[in-house]
Amino acid sequence: MTRVNWRKSTYSGGEAAQCVELASLDGSVGIRDSKNPHVPHITIGREALASLLDQIKSGHLNL
Repeated sequence: MTRVNWRKSTYSGGEAAQCVELASLDGSVGIRDSKNPHVPHITIGREALASLLDQIKSGHLNL
């Protein structure tokens, strides 16, 4: 079993911050809640993640 290296942004503001963590998986990216690391994560393709981030940064999503 390969150990997965979960990472969160240095901008997350410490341990109590509400943020997500990302991990590089075989050809995809895992996304999980940093406050609940033991619950299942979601997996998304790298291109889909890049598109999602572009939409968030450009303000096209109502978040």
